[in-house]
Amino acid sequence: MIIIFTIFVLVSGGTFLVLQRSMVRAVFGLGLISHAVNLILLVSGVPAWRGEPITSEADLARAADPLPQAFVLTAIVITLAVTILMLALAVIGHNDDQVRHPETGEDHDS
Repeated sequence: MIIIFTIFVLVSGGTFLVLQRSMVRAVFGLGLISHAVNLILLVSGVPAWRGEPITSEADLARAADPLPQAFVLTAIVITLAVTILMLALAVIGHNDDQVRHPETGEDHDS
């Protein structure tokens, strides 16, 4: 029940932040939503405490499924890359409403 409540809070906070005007808040909102999705994947793969699938001591019927854990690890790496990219875009485009173009040193007289 606690994990379901945690997922609900993460999705609610993430949705609230995504709907804000600031790009940085939207990035943090997507981060919260991705954490909620990671928790959903982990809950779907491990319904109760189970043994490690790598050691030979655990029975295969009682071993945890390693596929959701691999999905979560991949999702964490992808989320980190997307967050860095979106924060870089937020920093680059923070003043995209300017009227005057920046000076590049090029002449456009010809």
